[in-house]
Amino acid sequence: MSRYFTSVIVLLSLSLSLVAQGFGERHLLNDNWSFHLGDLKYGGREFLDHSDWRKVDLPHDWSVEGTASQELYSCTGYLPGGIAWYRKDLDIPADRKGQKVYVYFEGVYNNSEVFINGKWLGIRPNGYISFMYDLTPYINFGGRNAMAVRVDHSKEADSRWYTGSGIYRDVYLVYADQVHIDQWGISYSAEVEGDSAIINVETEIVNSNKEQGVETSVGLSQELFDESGDRVSDAFSKLSFSKKVRIAHNFEIENPKLWSLDSPYLYTWKTSLYDNGKIVDIVETKIGIRKLTFDADKGFALNDKPMKFKGVCIHHDAGCLGAAVPKEVWRRRLENLKSIGCNAIRMSHNPQATDVYDICDEIGLLVMDEAFDEWEYPKKKWLQGWNVGEPGFQGSANYFRQWCKQDLADMVRRDRNHPSIIMWSIGNEIDYPNDPYTHDVLDQEGIGQIHTAGYQKTQPHANRLGEIATELVEVVKQYDKSRPVTAALAGAVMSNYTRYPFVLDVVGYNYTENRYEIDHEKYPKRILYGSENRHDLNAWRSVTDNDFIMGQFLWTGIDYLGEAGRWPSRGFTTGLLDRAGNLKSSAYFRKSLWAEEPMAYIGTSRIGRRDRGPSMWVFPAWNYNEGDKVRVVCFTNCQEAELKLNGIIVGPRKPYDTEKAMIWWELDYMPGTLEVIAYNDGKQQAACKLETVGEPAAIKAVSDVDSFTAERQVAQVEIEIVDEQGRLVPFANNELKFEVSDNLRLLGSEDGSNDPRVNFKDNVHNCQGGRLLLYIQCKDLSSRGKVTITGAGFKDCLVEL
Repeated sequence: MSRYFTSVIVLLSLSLSLVAQGFGERHLLNDNWSFHLGDLKYGGREFLDHSDWRKVDLPHDWSVEGTASQELYSCTGYLPGGIAWYRKDLDIPADRKGQKVYVYFEGVYNNSEVFINGKWLGIRPNGYISFMYDLTPYINFGGRNAMAVRVDHSKEADSRWYTGSGIYRDVYLVYADQVHIDQWGISYSAEVEGDSAIINVETEIVNSNKEQGVETSVGLSQELFDESGDRVSDAFSKLSFSKKVRIAHNFEIENPKLWSLDSPYLYTWKTSLYDNGKIVDIVETKIGIRKLTFDADKGFALNDKPMKFKGVCIHHDAGCLGAAVPKEVWRRRLENLKSIGCNAIRMSHNPQATDVYDICDEIGLLVMDEAFDEWEYPKKKWLQGWNVGEPGFQGSANYFRQWCKQDLADMVRRDRNHPSIIMWSIGNEIDYPNDPYTHDVLDQEGIGQIHTAGYQKTQPHANRLGEIATELVEVVKQYDKSRPVTAALAGAVMSNYTRYPFVLDVVGYNYTENRYEIDHEKYPKRILYGSENRHDLNAWRSVTDNDFIMGQFLWTGIDYLGEAGRWPSRGFTTGLLDRAGNLKSSAYFRKSLWAEEPMAYIGTSRIGRRDRGPSMWVFPAWNYNEGDKVRVVCFTNCQEAELKLNGIIVGPRKPYDTEKAMIWWELDYMPGTLEVIAYNDGKQQAACKLETVGEPAAIKAVSDVDSFTAERQVAQVEIEIVDEQGRLVPFANNELKFEVSDNLRLLGSEDGSNDPRVNFKDNVHNCQGGRLLLYIQCKDLSSRGKVTITGAGFKDCLVEL
């Protein structure tokens, strides 16, 4: 056990969140790339006519543009991979000569190779890791420069979920002085003492001058500003060095405002580098100061406030957008999750785009950042449906041994300055029994997958888990000691016979709530939480009934592509949100468990011969046939509730059923207005109603933005089919067509359905459940844009942006 994390862990930390996580003068390099699907011999050479290649803007995911096919693989949503090339000509001005020129890729899936003017710069196998290359030695200053990127996702069944293919995150061109702040070169430590905070910020500076060994003298200014723009603290240092130096500044802040979930206060930190009296580099960052406590008996506390992780796991796709997800889309999804009481996000099972962490910083969400889903041996990848047939074994294990330490270090260095991040995870379900690691204890316990129960002598021994985990923990600690290192264990019974859980600071259990009390008693210093859990009530009660369990992360927060069932299926559908980012009925059930403010929600279901009783899966509608027997279910966190139909009580006031965590009534259907009223101590606290709606009569469309800006160039247009009174018709499934003006681009339409045969990229789509979401991108900020939505029997609907 690390000396930094015993049975009680107290973390006091400052966090820095960089735009694009870097230094220098940065320019987005996303526009007007040339794209060729398929491999080319010598595709990276300097002179290559690509005038007939397709023009694309980044971020770009070619897999989601492809056609889903039963002949492809269920693990990644039956969508294609392959090999492709990207090319772009760069004009680097002559007056930039003497500066450093870099290219920064936030993420390329996968096995990317980058060329500049025919020179090979390197390869990066991991598709989730950000990386940078120095272009300077090969640049034609004042002339044309040809950049080429080869992306090799030919092993397309290399993941258990949808990955996407291509340059699916932002790319930046970076100009910097020969002396500049290093990439991800700012780190910190902090300590709160009474009403003040002592903060130590370390800054790494590099000198790239050709005359190595010759010292240069620089000045370094550090300034801290509050949200009002007032300077809180500052410092200035002079130093001399030859190649690279790290310098620390200490600051004392009186009465600091702490970053919290309810008030995610962010300071602005400005770091300025001077060379010969001239500013040569500036980095402005957002700062959050907060205190974390991890206790083996009492669980987790933020700023000394005890709380449970009300968390969800998320993957990185967004339905029809694939892996190329704009920041605006992530913001809507994360805000919807927070609205139901969610307070924590697990980045499963890889680093996400920087935008996602920035939003969590801004709106107040805790984050578990995760690096790997497999280590040196591959896991099973289901090809014909989840847990169906014979699996494949492609995967990142092929390059793990060579790249794992650099990949992990780069994840920590890039992300360590986000206040939202509270834990580093080095792996997910690496210890799944017999997939691939095994141990003789499995014979004693009869544990293992179907057809492979018990100890499998021909498979790698689980003792290796502790050896690798020790190496990975050391990497994390090298770059950040302010947070605990964790992992999500799927086979705690087996792993407990190895060093694996004992080298971790905090231990996550996947789906093994029955081990909580057993292992807490056996290993009293182990700090525990549910790193992956089902939605059932007992899993949550295992958290609330045990102070020592820090919380849970549901699988999953949002429906995602991949891990699909038998054809036809797009992927997993257990999310609280569907692929359009809409709340499901299960989300409101979860809100009744997680939210602090009083709430009530009602849904309905017809009672049939095979009725299984009340559940979290209900229909938000009151349209049935006369004589139908209907169950009305209320999700609430109040003490009791009553049900009215057309103003008359039809469901007497009933207490909250603690066993089912809901209230319900059964009645004969009659049309009208159904309303539930929830009470605490006899006083009304919340209400919710459903109305019998008419037939589809009109199209209603609302955009989340009225106008585009340089910072916000994607609109999300929510479409509803409504009746004559403007009410959503939840049983509608009308086909709609949408046309956009020339200055707009339709990125896709999403209804949340799970049918891969639907074309989510064309301009015709059905409104499943009466709802549809359009993603509209602006191509020209100088003029107004129009979206026209039409459908048979409806008046045209116009949205102006």
